[in-house]
Amino acid sequence: MNGEDNDPVHHNPEDRDVKQGEQTETVFIEMDDDDDEVVLSDLELNEVIESLCLSKVEEFIMLGYEHVSGKDIWDCVSDKYRKSGVPSLHQIVNDILSLKTTKFMNWMTLSVYKGAQF
Repeated sequence: MNGEDNDPVHHNPEDRDVKQGEQTETVFIEMDDDDDEVVLSDLELNEVIESLCLSKVEEFIMLGYEHVSGKDIWDCVSDKYRKSGVPSLHQIVNDILSLKTTKFMNWMTLSVYKGAQF
């Protein structure tokens, strides 16, 4: 893990079985500032999430945490979604961009104790 993770970050574990370029029926609906519906496909949502996670990776690297990947960021953030389900897009964005290094390192430590592979 060198901080340059080219694997797509999936917002839903079942999406990992979707082949690249294959469009799914699932859509994610969000309201924009004008109260218009914005509809994102799974692929578009994954691209948005991946971009945000990679942005957070760059931030962590600048802070000295060199061995962080986008997948690590998403796994940390999405861990709390396992019980409650995937929230709205603005909540996902907030959770990723507000992630602090201390929370991330605590999550990594607990994951190692639980037996996760890194």
